[in-house]
Amino acid sequence: MNVSTEYFNSTEVYPFTIIQGILILRGFRIALLGFNILFGVPIHSYVLWLIAREGRIASEIFNLNLTVCEIIYSFIFLTQILPRISLDLHCFLQGLGITGRPLFHCLMCVERYLAVVHPVTFLKYKPLRYRVICCIVVWITTLGSCLAVIQTSSNMKTYIWFFSLQFLLFLSIQLFCLVAVLRALKQSGPGEKGREREEENHMKRRAFHLILITTVTLVVMFVPFAITGFLTVLQQQEQQKVSLIWFLGPCCFILAGFVQPVLHLHRAGKLCLCSS
Repeated sequence: MNVSTEYFNSTEVYPFTIIQGILILRGFRIALLGFNILFGVPIHSYVLWLIAREGRIASEIFNLNLTVCEIIYSFIFLTQILPRISLDLHCFLQGLGITGRPLFHCLMCVERYLAVVHPVTFLKYKPLRYRVICCIVVWITTLGSCLAVIQTSSNMKTYIWFFSLQFLLFLSIQLFCLVAVLRALKQSGPGEKGREREEENHMKRRAFHLILITTVTLVVMFVPFAITGFLTVLQQQEQQKVSLIWFLGPCCFILAGFVQPVLHLHRAGKLCLCSS
C-alpha cells in the first residue's frame, strides 16, 4: 500500500508541491513503521513470553500465532530503509498484514462463538490438534495471499479489490459471531438459577466483548485503507489530496496491531491501570 512508489515510477511530471507532499508521506510512513518495530516487537515478544510462562499455549494458540504474525510484519520497516531489500519482500509482508492478522482474529471470534452458542461442538473440537490444523490452514492461506499481493501490487485497482473483498469476508464472519453471541446473551438456558446463571452470563459477556473489540479492530484496520484506495483510483487527477488522505490509513493499520497484546496484558494484570 505504497502510493508514493507509484508516483515516483510514473513518467508524468508533477508540480513541486506534489513531490514535496509525497516525500513527507514517505517520511511519515518510515517513522510510523519505525515506531511499530521499536515498540511492537518488545510488546509482542513479552506476550509470547507470558503465554509460554503461564503454560497456556494450548488455550492461547490463536493469540500466539497472531503475535508471531505481528512480529514478522513489524520487520516491514526494513524494506523502507534498506534499498537492497527487494520490493517483493515488502509486498510479501503486506500480504501477511492484510490476510494473516484478520484471519487469526476470525479464528478467535469463531472459537468464542462455538463456546457460547454450540458448546457441544466446541468441546468436540477443543483438543489442540484441531487448533493446530486451523493455524496451519491459515498460514498456508496467508502465504497464498502474500504471493497474490506480489502479483497484483503493480495494478492499483486489482490490489484495492483484493484487500477490500477480504475485508468484507472477514467482517461478515465476525459480525455473524457477534450477533449470534449477543442473541445467546439475551437468552437464558433451561434450569439456570442463581450463581450458575450469573457465571454463564459472565462468560457470554466476555465472549461478546472480545468479538466486539476484534470486529472494531478489523474495521479500523481496513476501512481507512479501503477509502483511501478507492479515492486514489477515482481521483487520479488530484494527487495532492490523495497523498494527504494516505496519512490516515497506515496509522490506523499499525495502531490496530497493538489492540490484541494490550488486551492480553490487561487480562494478565500486567498494565499499570490493572495493578490495583
